[in-house]
Amino acid sequence: MAEKEEEKHKQKEKVDRELKSSENEEDGSSRTHGEILRRQINEACKTYDRNTPSILVSSFTAGLEISFSFLLIATVFNFFSGHFAEETIFKLTALVYPAGFILVILGQSILYTEQTSLLTLPVFNKERSLLSLFRVWGIVILGNLAGGMLMSLSFIWIGPKLGLFEMASLEKIALHLTNHDALTILFSAILAGWLMGLLSWLVTSSRESIGEIVIIFLITSILGFTNLHHSIIGNIEAFTGFIISEEINFWKYFKTVGLAIIGNAIGAVVFVALLKYRAFVFNVNRP
Repeated sequence: MAEKEEEKHKQKEKVDRELKSSENEEDGSSRTHGEILRRQINEACKTYDRNTPSILVSSFTAGLEISFSFLLIATVFNFFSGHFAEETIFKLTALVYPAGFILVILGQSILYTEQTSLLTLPVFNKERSLLSLFRVWGIVILGNLAGGMLMSLSFIWIGPKLGLFEMASLEKIALHLTNHDALTILFSAILAGWLMGLLSWLVTSSRESIGEIVIIFLITSILGFTNLHHSIIGNIEAFTGFIISEEINFWKYFKTVGLAIIGNAIGAVVFVALLKYRAFVFNVNRP
């Protein structure tokens, strides 16, 4: 047992040295795997070190900001209703879906799905505990959901007054998200979490803001075009439906958002954070 612990300790020291050596790889070339990983771990540790009110306010802000994607989706859907088939309109909304994500990520607010894999890396590297991970996740989810709910209520009030959309459009958007069985929602959310984890990784690899915007647009437009379940945008859509539609009760809302949160975490942690980290460790510890 002692020998195994000593071997694990030596492996971690070797990984840490390799990550530290990545600090010297700043040049005009693209960032290496180690440099991206080091940057992500450092960024995640900064989030862990923030106090609770700071994390909560930042995540609440992200919930507010990402809701502009929903505002545009609802406006586009209502504008084209009657001119195109509904499924065609849902595909068109993919063009505006990335707007809120661009605001959140470039504005550096804390978004659950963008931070999920990021926050897991220090746990894999034994720099933070699993308990601290769940604590930060909980705060971020709470802030994101609360911000989205507030904006949902605001849009329900202001949207019809400005002639942006009607309640029928909001109901159709919500039903399009929630009218799936539990397994479908979970698997869809896993794919969405996988893509969001890749988004975080690719944004870190970029050296320019314009590159970040292109990456954000490409990844999130895939989410919008394929209707994959993103827990934070999905919360706004489902909560709006819960408020205005008799067809969406609390259980339907809770099931959709809850499964999306779990699925997003699985996709980001398993298919991005774990695999990217293990690939680096295996390379460092190769014979």
